[in-house]
Amino acid sequence: MIKNEKDNKLYVTKPFVPPLEDLQPFLERIMESRMLTNGGRVHEEFEKALCDYLGVRHISLLSSGTLALTLALKSLNLKGEVITTPFTSVATVQAIYWCNLKPVFVDISQSDLNINLGSIERAITPDTSAILPVHVFGNPCNIDEIGKLAKRYNLKVIYDAAHCFGVKYNGTSICNYGDLSVLSFHATKVFNTIEGGAIICHDEKLKTHLNNLKNTGLDSHHMLDGYGLNAKMNELQSAFGLVQIRHMDRVIELRKNAVMLYRKLLNDIKGLSMLAERDGVRFNYAFLPVLINPAEFDATRDDVFAFLESKNIFPRKYFHPLVSDFKEFSQYKKSYLPIAKQVSENILCLPLFHDITKEEIFRVADCLNEFSLYSMNK
Repeated sequence: MIKNEKDNKLYVTKPFVPPLEDLQPFLERIMESRMLTNGGRVHEEFEKALCDYLGVRHISLLSSGTLALTLALKSLNLKGEVITTPFTSVATVQAIYWCNLKPVFVDISQSDLNINLGSIERAITPDTSAILPVHVFGNPCNIDEIGKLAKRYNLKVIYDAAHCFGVKYNGTSICNYGDLSVLSFHATKVFNTIEGGAIICHDEKLKTHLNNLKNTGLDSHHMLDGYGLNAKMNELQSAFGLVQIRHMDRVIELRKNAVMLYRKLLNDIKGLSMLAERDGVRFNYAFLPVLINPAEFDATRDDVFAFLESKNIFPRKYFHPLVSDFKEFSQYKKSYLPIAKQVSENILCLPLFHDITKEEIFRVADCLNEFSLYSMNK
């Protein structure tokens, strides 16, 4: 029996879950060892497997991406201001706040929705200690120029690479740039450990310090190495991730195929646009953002959102509102953010996951075409 469209809900994402039979041997090992956390063997195997897969030197696993970003900032002993984007998850700025640092919001670029280089330089003051750019939707920032800028002003760069598992720039992991990069392994991400995150660094000394910080600050001699948190990844999360790695190349390929079909079907809808693919970047197709131009589309983003929901298709308004518009962070908003505001009010992320079917993609595209024709003829 074919389900009616009204009964068939289509959400923006659906997590990849590895086959139970792949996970079973690890679960048995963990149960037998009774080593559930505190850097057990599965955790160590997972760290090594991630370094190999991602092509990075050192990685520290944590229980969430937010805690990973918080401890990444904490590990560098920063003071004063951190320049960042308002077009991101609130978790990005929460991490800055919890480290007793002051976020400074600057505008984004229309072409890639990432932090704008010129806006960064204009915002630098004697109190600036770091730049925290976000590779939005897994789309790399202007990492070469940000690196030059940071060197010129002696600033640290911590990349929020939450969306970037497997993304490469000129054949190298995007996580190898900056002083630190932070990944999220939340269930909404391309690669997940249900909850979880990781910090990528470039030297053994900092890796040890990060490991201590996530263990409430205690080092191997049970002495404090700073003010830490209990942010360790446990053995069950590690097992889940270790099994997932085996499937990631195929998962990313399936997501790519889905995006290519979307691009073909949506290409001729007037007033709807997508980010361009970039030379030298190996994407992971984490999200599928589309921008609605109300003047050309003859409808607002919210009109489109409501119509899709009426058809049991549930996109997301990533990222709306801007973090700088939350009352808790609006006090830090000093500069005008015209592009970020415009994008936030006109963006939708469409359903995308590894096993989305061609029929489901056609369904989304047909609804967008239907609404577009209705808007033009009303």
